[in-house]
Amino acid sequence: MIREFRDFLMRGNVVDLAVAVVIGGAFNLVVMSFTADILTPLLGLIGVPDFSMLNVAVGTATVRVGVFLNALIGFVIVAAAIFVLVVRPMAAFEAARRRAPTAPTTKTCPECASEIPMAARRCPMCTQPLPTAS
Repeated sequence: MIREFRDFLMRGNVVDLAVAVVIGGAFNLVVMSFTADILTPLLGLIGVPDFSMLNVAVGTATVRVGVFLNALIGFVIVAAAIFVLVVRPMAAFEAARRRAPTAPTTKTCPECASEIPMAARRCPMCTQPLPTAS
């Protein structure tokens, strides 16, 4: 059971997921700092109030609407950054990969119809000499 657990942990996708979570946490800190320390004060300069101080009193409870708005702004920034920096380039890369023709690496033996490397001069299956391309 311990060996199976170790094998599970060492699979590539588990390690990739762990790295993604750590990087995502670090990216979250950067985005939250950008939102709270840079974007919100800049919005204040152009007349938009500081959302973090926006509260609504409902009876004895205080609803912190501004904190939610800051989180919403942070989400939009993260979504935009991921779209611009990851999704669009990956989509362009995938489209280019699909368009690029790939040179064949194998050919078919005319005698036995087996797949053989392009550089082969004799079929490894039926040992027949192959016609040379002129």
